[in-house]
Amino acid sequence: MNSFIGTYECKADAKGRLMIPAALKKQLSSSLGESFVLKRGVFQPCLELYPMAEWNVLMAKVNKLNRFKKKNNDFIRRFTAGVKVVDVDNAGRLLIPKDLIAFSGITKNVVLASAVNILEIWDKEAYEKAIDDAASDFADLAEEVMGQDDEADGLS
Repeated sequence: MNSFIGTYECKADAKGRLMIPAALKKQLSSSLGESFVLKRGVFQPCLELYPMAEWNVLMAKVNKLNRFKKKNNDFIRRFTAGVKVVDVDNAGRLLIPKDLIAFSGITKNVVLASAVNILEIWDKEAYEKAIDDAASDFADLAEEVMGQDDEADGLS
């Protein structure tokens, strides 16, 4: 499993291409020969970029859902809406399809933010607003998510 580190700023051109920053390209090096999956964010107006190996792990979990349960079927449809297979070209650029640009509100200034094993792609203003909006609740969230004495996960 890949684990990405960092937040990077770059610019999207008029066609929706963005140049992957060199430091991030280094972290992606083991995946650059393969395709990536780009999809809508679940909770935020951003995009999620999955290396194909990570996407396949996630799809193995999704494929275990019983499709004869309406909520599972609805989830799968909405989760995979707008999913695209994309590649990083030889110049190190990633082309974001127009429908995903519209969903995320990406204009020119873009933030690529690590989210453990995937990358989030944000319009810079939307990213800064999301970070600012979450700042006041982060201490409570951190305590709730990471502060539990759960021996099974080894978290403390």
